[in-house]
Amino acid sequence: MSVRVQLDKPHAFFTNLDIITGRIILNLFSQETISAVVVKLEGESRTRLASPAQAPGQSHEYGLDPYDRGQTELEVHKLLYKVTTVFPSVELQQATPRISNFTLPPGQHEYPFQFKIPFNNSCLATNTVFTNLNVTGRRMEIAKDTNRHVKKTLPPSLSGFPGEAEIRYFVKVTVQRSAFYKENFRASSDFKFFPIEPPRPLANRRESYARRQHAFSPPIPIPPKPGLFRKQSTPAPATGPPPIVSIDGRLPDPAVITCNEPLPLRILVTKLNETPENLFLQLIHVELIGYTRIRAHQFARQEKGSWIIASLSNLQLPLGNSNTPTEREMEIDSTFWKQVPLPNTVAPTFETCNLSRYYELEIKVGLGYGTPGNLKPEVTVQPLRMPVQVYSGIAPPPALLAEMARHAETHPLLRPHRPAAFGAPSTSQPPSPIPLSNPSIPGASSAQSAVPPADDAEEPPPPSYEDAVAEDIGPVDGPRRDYQQPEVTKPVGDEKRNGRLRTDERLFP
Repeated sequence: MSVRVQLDKPHAFFTNLDIITGRIILNLFSQETISAVVVKLEGESRTRLASPAQAPGQSHEYGLDPYDRGQTELEVHKLLYKVTTVFPSVELQQATPRISNFTLPPGQHEYPFQFKIPFNNSCLATNTVFTNLNVTGRRMEIAKDTNRHVKKTLPPSLSGFPGEAEIRYFVKVTVQRSAFYKENFRASSDFKFFPIEPPRPLANRRESYARRQHAFSPPIPIPPKPGLFRKQSTPAPATGPPPIVSIDGRLPDPAVITCNEPLPLRILVTKLNETPENLFLQLIHVELIGYTRIRAHQFARQEKGSWIIASLSNLQLPLGNSNTPTEREMEIDSTFWKQVPLPNTVAPTFETCNLSRYYELEIKVGLGYGTPGNLKPEVTVQPLRMPVQVYSGIAPPPALLAEMARHAETHPLLRPHRPAAFGAPSTSQPPSPIPLSNPSIPGASSAQSAVPPADDAEEPPPPSYEDAVAEDIGPVDGPRRDYQQPEVTKPVGDEKRNGRLRTDERLFP
């Protein structure tokens, strides 16, 4: 007997509201008696962490056991769990209510199936001892149950942390055999999942930003070396004070970037004092930093990854000129980063029971000053960091948004708040961002960010999707983004199992 799952894959990945279809192909080499063929649609978030290693010399005075060799915790959450029986069919069960075993002739048998992928996870209702059971070869382990659950949109497929954290989705089939001494046959087929993005807030002209100020140091004059036959050199003409600059990184408010799309980023440089010196752009570096929080019961850790969007140096590009008025914003050419979309390995921001992912955008701007052909040696690199949310770019169907609006009318407590500024007449210049603080000393470096006006300070977050609302909504009919999981490298020490090497890798077989 052999069994396999064959999925119909119209897309490279599936998303919410998609109907995943396929067939169970059962090959029998002889007559076989079975009781049922059960198909499950599952998604699980699995984490495994070990206690931190004890440093040499630590003892009971630090609350550590010197004989403790470490503890490993496994936490599993069934984010998605749907079950259907493809054999016997409903008609066959109704026709033979007293028969529980069925004998199938040899040959190939096919059973179609289909599932609709919901919006939210359901681990609160499906996490049991049986779903937490994991059998790998001859090793069986049961993850301890936990009462900490988060009900949110299903997270994307996630890999890249071998042996530590994983989110996977798959279709599994179990051929249940009637005899207790015969093993059930199982097979599974994985698929990638990429969620629909949350409802985006209404368009506005506000900007979120990070800011730094910097004052260049005055150059130190170098006296000429005296010489017997050297002419008396004329002193260098006196220059004005060194520049004081302000550097802004700005994104639309709220700060949302989209997978597989360029950054909607603006970088502004402002001269804050009167000086004849010119500013020059020497370096630009834009990098997306992702943080993955991993928890396994009482243990937790954070992994960091990064994606470089743009990195250029030795540019020597002038920003304005000596006649540029003070307080005038000079925008850096955005072609450095707007021609580069986000890599397809960037997963959207998500949060689930034992895993979460959030992002920061790091911007480094290198500036120098002087005159064309006579740049001062000082170059300052000012870093800016902005928290951002990454959306998948898969827009929700219009029918779903209309249904959510109708649902909000019948449930006033769930009605989203509309900003008062929406619909007001727009101006040619966007409003200035509101700083959190204003340094009293010009030239001091400070990081700032925008805060919304008082009217929007208590604005609730956008409404979340509910499975009941989307029960009759069809699949997404629109463009889908490219999403590839990072390659999983084999962890160090994976060749060991239970303290012994595999037979084919032993030094002395």
